[in-house]
Amino acid sequence: MNKIFSLRLKKKLDYHYYYFDRNKISPDPLEFLHRYCSYHDIEISGLLSSLFAFGSIKQIMNSVEKLHSIMLRSPYSFVLNYDINEGIRLFSLLKHRFYSGTDISKLFYALNKIYKKFDSLETFFLLDQPGTEIDIKERISTFSKNMIELMAENDSVSYGNKFMFPEPVKGSACKRMNLFLRWMVRKDELDLGLWKKIPPSKLIIPVDTHVARISKELKLTSRKNVSWKMAEEITDNLRELDPADPVKYDFAICHIGMRKMKF
Repeated sequence: MNKIFSLRLKKKLDYHYYYFDRNKISPDPLEFLHRYCSYHDIEISGLLSSLFAFGSIKQIMNSVEKLHSIMLRSPYSFVLNYDINEGIRLFSLLKHRFYSGTDISKLFYALNKIYKKFDSLETFFLLDQPGTEIDIKERISTFSKNMIELMAENDSVSYGNKFMFPEPVKGSACKRMNLFLRWMVRKDELDLGLWKKIPPSKLIIPVDTHVARISKELKLTSRKNVSWKMAEEITDNLRELDPADPVKYDFAICHIGMRKMKF
């Protein structure tokens, strides 16, 4: 990246990064995490809110609101006491794009098993992590496989459950999982920073149509199609602006695109 261009871009991105403070979160599924103070409530709310973060923003917010209402606004307690038969009944009327009520009930079944065995989702995410060097691509792939396996348990895996947990090794940009990791790993006015074992420098930007469009305009990527390689390329270029925390600009880039603001 040209040095002069890089300095100009950083100045603009920094301006927008500070512009989008806590008072300007809405509308964004990140809002739901800020309702809670408890570690496990935030962690569960974060995973669920990120998994539903596709489609129109109105549809996302409506679905995530319904989901939290079903949990009686106590995610950790709901997960620990979860019964799949009751879950199938509770979620029968909740559908979101490719997710059926059955898909959602199986997701909670998997979460119940995880939290009964592990102290946190972070521990499960880093399960069998070799050495100390974190490979986000490998971690997401392993996590996705493990989640699908837990949701299946001798049953066929639905398209909805597969869609919840795509794998970067198969080319997916994994926008929703990278979004969840941003919320969990980074710490500022917006992101919660609960997870301490993954450095922010290892994160990959969550790429959706808004981020892809703005990133193309800013020449952060030369790729046409949204993919893991596009996400890596954008992140690598942002890393030149902030090596320790390249994904800090994600919220601003996304919302500039989503709100049709001028960069």
